[in-house]
Amino acid sequence: MLLRRGLHSLQRRSFSGAAAAAADKSKTVVIVDGCRIPFATQSTIYDDLMAYDLGRLAMKGMLDKVALDPEHLDYVLWGTVIQEVRTSNIARESALAAGVPNTVPAHTVSQACISSSQAICSGAEKIIAGQATAVLAGGCETFSDVPLRYQRPIRKRLLGAGKAMKKGLPGVLKLLKGLKGKDFAPEAPAIKNFSTEEVMGHSSDRLASRFGVSRQAQDEFAVRSHVNAAKAHEDGHYDDDVLPFNGSRTENGIRADSNIEKLSTLKGAFVKPHGTHTAANSSFLTDGAAASLVMSEEKALALGLKPKAYLRNWTFQSVDPFEEMLLGPAYATTKVLGDAGLEANDIDCWEIHEAFAGQVLSNLTALNSDKFAEENLSARYGRSTKVGDVPYDKLNLWGGSLAIGHPFGATGSRLVTTACNRLAHEDGRFALVTACADSGIGHACLLERYPAC
Repeated sequence: MLLRRGLHSLQRRSFSGAAAAAADKSKTVVIVDGCRIPFATQSTIYDDLMAYDLGRLAMKGMLDKVALDPEHLDYVLWGTVIQEVRTSNIARESALAAGVPNTVPAHTVSQACISSSQAICSGAEKIIAGQATAVLAGGCETFSDVPLRYQRPIRKRLLGAGKAMKKGLPGVLKLLKGLKGKDFAPEAPAIKNFSTEEVMGHSSDRLASRFGVSRQAQDEFAVRSHVNAAKAHEDGHYDDDVLPFNGSRTENGIRADSNIEKLSTLKGAFVKPHGTHTAANSSFLTDGAAASLVMSEEKALALGLKPKAYLRNWTFQSVDPFEEMLLGPAYATTKVLGDAGLEANDIDCWEIHEAFAGQVLSNLTALNSDKFAEENLSARYGRSTKVGDVPYDKLNLWGGSLAIGHPFGATGSRLVTTACNRLAHEDGRFALVTACADSGIGHACLLERYPAC
């Protein structure tokens, strides 16, 4: 805890102009750049690739984009959630395939939907601690090639198959005795929390009910995400950071023609029959990968690179996974703004992960609620007044996960890159990136636009 406070105090010193000039640039963390391969719906353009391949493409694309000799890297941190046993340390495997020298260590981070957020922040902590000057961070995920297992009764018997086979047919028959037809069905990775045994959509639906978020409001927010994402691509905002795959930057989950009339016809997907969460106002299963280049300011400038933003502050906050599974952003945002001495109206650019429309709107409602602050934030952070309103004209203006997609291990990196680019495009100073994650963990980080970017 003392180390963490010390690391963050180093970051906070650089807010004022005088402190920035005097700050140790070898310990000042910057986001040099970021990129992603197109996010795509499950079993489409990446149908024949492993997650390892997606990671390799994003890593190589990042190095090529900034023309960085990989010899300058000190470490690789890479997020993923659905593990493939053959590439259990996918950070190392993808890095080697991307041309990173075998002398550069790499390890994999698995923290649900904020895996690459943790990768970026862990990289920053290595830099502040003097353990690295250049870190390649990010993450990848595929739902087109998930590891399938036999059911436990089959697995138990297979473990004893070698011994049973030596006894011939009687041994085989004994091995099969007691098995039922359902035991032969493959077991796919469960997209639900282990402790609560609830899928995220169920948790979010209950959260929306708690905060009075209507079905219509969720559908309207989902339409907004698709329209904004489609316009951002059309206007070329993503040309800089979406790497072409087979000659195309198309992200095929985006529906430019999305409208309320279509969405209102869909039935509840999780809480039936009257749940407010549907397939359309929930993020979809997505394949993709994203990368971020995190450096000390000193190293970046020495290599002639122009950073996009300072990474000023960050936090990971945990909440009750039963009652507040996806409410982490409200807590994390409160913490990171408080640590930085900022208020909601100081933020020029908000990027909030859209796991579900109901989850985003619930967090926004909580942040703007005096009652929530008094009951939930006062004892924890000493804040009895609400954080404030997050205006829509500063929120997810280039679309979000509902439209672009949500490869679990990659979304955090995508959010950071988009926030950096929006700061430059909109001539803003501060950006707040926040996301929820399975098991009741929330992340938030504060970015400050690099001068003259």
